[in-house]
Amino acid sequence: MSASSVNRRRILSLWLPRLPIDRIQRFFPPSNGAQGEPSIVVIKDSNALVIHALDEAAERLGLHIGQPLANARAMCPDLKVFDADVVADAKTLSDIADWCDRFTPLVALDAPHGLFLDITGCAHLFGGEAALLQTLLRALGRQGFAVSAAIAGTSVCARTLTRQATGTIVANGGEVAAIDRFPVSALGADEAITTGLRRAGLKTIGDVASRAPSEITARFGARFSTLLAHALGQGDAPINPRKPLPDYIVEKRFAEPIATDTMIAMTLSRLADTLIASMEKQGKGARRLEAAFFRTDGVVRAITVETGRPVTRSAVIDRLFRERLDALADPLDPGFGFDMVRLSASRTEIVVQEQRDLDAHVHDNDELAALIDRIAARIGGKRVVVHLPQDTHIPECAVLTTPAQHHLAAAMQAEWPARARSEPPLRPLRLFDRPEPIKVPFATVPDGPPHQFTWRRALHAVVRVEGPERIAMEWWRQAGKQLTRDYFRIEDAEGLRFWIFRDGLYEGECFDDDGKPVPPNWYVHGLFA
Repeated sequence: MSASSVNRRRILSLWLPRLPIDRIQRFFPPSNGAQGEPSIVVIKDSNALVIHALDEAAERLGLHIGQPLANARAMCPDLKVFDADVVADAKTLSDIADWCDRFTPLVALDAPHGLFLDITGCAHLFGGEAALLQTLLRALGRQGFAVSAAIAGTSVCARTLTRQATGTIVANGGEVAAIDRFPVSALGADEAITTGLRRAGLKTIGDVASRAPSEITARFGARFSTLLAHALGQGDAPINPRKPLPDYIVEKRFAEPIATDTMIAMTLSRLADTLIASMEKQGKGARRLEAAFFRTDGVVRAITVETGRPVTRSAVIDRLFRERLDALADPLDPGFGFDMVRLSASRTEIVVQEQRDLDAHVHDNDELAALIDRIAARIGGKRVVVHLPQDTHIPECAVLTTPAQHHLAAAMQAEWPARARSEPPLRPLRLFDRPEPIKVPFATVPDGPPHQFTWRRALHAVVRVEGPERIAMEWWRQAGKQLTRDYFRIEDAEGLRFWIFRDGLYEGECFDDDGKPVPPNWYVHGLFA
């Protein structure tokens, strides 16, 4: 890729330098008597508590990030201290990234407290790059965050500007002039490299850029040389978006937020018509759909539905989302209203036309698939399953449970072992997820059944037995030593029928730590009807 093609990209960098303390103060605002009280967030570093984040009042007192807490308390005894919560900070940054999806679906994390937005080709939808930048700054500021932002042709240049000159917009080709006066530490390189550059008399980015690239590479390595080139607009590494780009996206923005169920349903229905029309032009149908609802206060709620077959009708999409919304354990809360609703198809497939007028089986399959989709939308796709036979003689592995939406066709074509007529079933109708241990006081040695056993604190006297059926474990698939099993079909005095097995052979597989043979264990694996 040439440098000119890379420079056509436009990257917006967001930086929230006080995210940890801003997150806390949003949920625990200072009381009237504590207004202006300096606050900091501390984290443990090398067995000492140091400042992780601080507010503006603490910064005015001369405190700084990385300063030991003891020194900070000596400078300010009335300091308000909070413990760091890195997980909560990451969750807050992720929520902000979800909100930024309204501007572009290409949003990447710039850890620990930054974001990259690829706004190539979409800034005009928001009145231009300057208007988009100000919209972001004002909106996040209203939510209680200190934020800086900048736009450039490369992510490294934009990131550098957010730390040094917030609000800057650099045209393609102007990266060198925009950052040459900044200190080399603004590039975000390792502290050792920054110190080495200063000792060499290279204090600004312009000083480093004036030297030959070969000199910089030989002294400070290829990684720093590449970082410098990207900062100067000479190529750029692609950002890594948090979510894959959907195949199709349609959305509706509102000048006045909507909050009623009727308006939400009407909006989804209209978006479904538009989405189907877009996919129909390319002969595709949707397999996975997501509806995202953007609230005016920055909260984003996403609802996802999946289908067993490609959907080509908007009425089906509308019905599936109605089922999904009606079944939500946490109902969709509009708050002060949604100002944007987006419908996207994140997975699509080419639609294969089938003869549907004469083949009754095709109609039956369509109705079954539609029913499964509706049930899955209401209770979840993982709860609607089909069973597929597996080529193994291990009982607990002979059946594979899979989501019905994705394996319905395979389940309808699966071939199960035929049952012999006038013969009782070889396997029980109910098989336990895990075999349950039973107590067997004595059994016929070496491979006979027990005469009685205790299961779930109840004693069962054996009156009829069929077996044994010996099953050796698949050593080529199993980790560690697996014992041979002898299965028996057992009927007790009350007419209950069990499927039990002995785990191991007498004096052949079961030994204690000293190598002496021990009796094998017994288990019940299932119940017959």
